[in-house]
Amino acid sequence: MEKVLQFLKDADTYYLATVDDDQPRVRPFGTINLFEGKLYIQTGKVKDVSKQIHANPKVELCAFMGETWLRLAGTLVEDDRIEAKQSMLDAYPRLQEMYKADDGNTEVFYFKDAVATFSYFAAPPEIVEF
Repeated sequence: MEKVLQFLKDADTYYLATVDDDQPRVRPFGTINLFEGKLYIQTGKVKDVSKQIHANPKVELCAFMGETWLRLAGTLVEDDRIEAKQSMLDAYPRLQEMYKADDGNTEVFYFKDAVATFSYFAAPPEIVEF
């Protein structure tokens, strides 16, 4: 999981895919955090992406850097604890201009049953499960 976390932090931007009824939706994200041994992302409850995750928590993200790309598929689980939210906000201070841990809008999700696939142009893929 540490390799996945570091790749996503180094890439800076990844693309998260959700489903909206029968239509895939993809958008850029930049938040990734390790809290209590789990990999977390963050969004706001008022956003469409939040509604899509709650309707179908199976997601996939993709990031590309150099000659390597990462696909991470899994199920997102909401963690409504203030401590989990604050950990994310502490990791990304710029978010604190828009979000607060107790604002009723901030939400964080962790990956469950995750499968990360690192793909390379000149080598076989590497799979990490957590």
